[in-house]
Amino acid sequence: MTIETLPPSRPVHPALVTLALAMGAFAIGTTEFAAMSLVPFFARDLHLTEPEAGHAISAYALGVVVGAPVFAVLGARLSRRTLLVALMGLFALGNGLSATAGSYPVLLAFRFMSGLPHGAFFGVAALVAASLVPADKRAQAVARVFAGLTIATIIGVPAANMLGQLISWRFGFGVVAVLALIAMGLVLLFAPAQSSDPDSSPLRELTAFKRPQVVLTLLTGVIGFGGMFCVYTYLASTILEVTKAPDSSVPMVLAVYGVGMTAGNLFWAWMADRDQDRASIIAFLWVAASLALFPLVVGNIWLLAFDALLIGFGGGLGTILQTRLMDVAGDAQQLAAAAHHSAFNTANALGPWLGGMAITAGWGLSSTGWIGAALSLGGLATYLVTLALYRREQRGSAQGSAPCPA
Repeated sequence: MTIETLPPSRPVHPALVTLALAMGAFAIGTTEFAAMSLVPFFARDLHLTEPEAGHAISAYALGVVVGAPVFAVLGARLSRRTLLVALMGLFALGNGLSATAGSYPVLLAFRFMSGLPHGAFFGVAALVAASLVPADKRAQAVARVFAGLTIATIIGVPAANMLGQLISWRFGFGVVAVLALIAMGLVLLFAPAQSSDPDSSPLRELTAFKRPQVVLTLLTGVIGFGGMFCVYTYLASTILEVTKAPDSSVPMVLAVYGVGMTAGNLFWAWMADRDQDRASIIAFLWVAASLALFPLVVGNIWLLAFDALLIGFGGGLGTILQTRLMDVAGDAQQLAAAAHHSAFNTANALGPWLGGMAITAGWGLSSTGWIGAALSLGGLATYLVTLALYRREQRGSAQGSAPCPA
């Protein structure tokens, strides 16, 4: 594995670097999850059904899917700090324009634009964070950056949802644009000016997709995370229409979900630094069980909030898969790290799409839990196949390198 080392010319303060990167993650997490919670509000304003409004979530996710590999490849020769600042600038612009959208097609276009820098930012930020610590602490270093995203689900998302309720959903996107500009400044001030690998090139980065373990790990994320997004996208609608709870309960449940996600992000990273495979398997089972519980508790706001805590706790699985990609990507670290977020947001498109189909078919909003549980179990099955193939490859390599008997 190749992780860029820090240049000696500039003093680096790991805590401040982590703060800068986590601030960018906070801005991204706020818009990604707040947009889901704002679905009922911009659906009303733009005269859309909720499944139609859910397409704005899919448009953002599609932007991530497209932008992550493109920017990772095109930015292969840029310094990582320069690339991070440029990506956050584009993110700020896309969210600022989203706040001004006057029609549904325009909103879709600006949400797509906002998603373009998302994956590459997280991928490069993860590599920078991993370069600051010993190899056996990488997952926890990545988790500290991702903590910006999970804390956003506690603070940023409920705040954006409240702004959407009290003033306008547009303020939810406008605030994110301001957060992104702050993150740009912090990254410029504190992130190390890591120069690009002189041997790096777009073609070398593209070799990541020739590695079966990279592709299979990405597929695991696509299938496995779809379930969480399936439930989360329609969570606010479920609370209002099925649970019949007041509007004020939505930010509360979203914050509880965020608390679970923050705790889970740190816990699963700690566990992964000790046994990555065991952590992955247990996390998938946890997510599947908590999602299967969802349809059974939607009638009570307190039980639903507790289940949201459990579902959120399973979100730390993303950190495990991010770290695994570092192990199997070889020299194509930047593209593999960014592509993880393409996979993550393919799941973000897949989950709401399947959930919307079920709702349109008359299965009800609570059916998203059953669909989510099935997707999580599908992710687990894919991971087990990936792991079996990896172990067979490792055995084959060990036998091939063994000395021949005299």
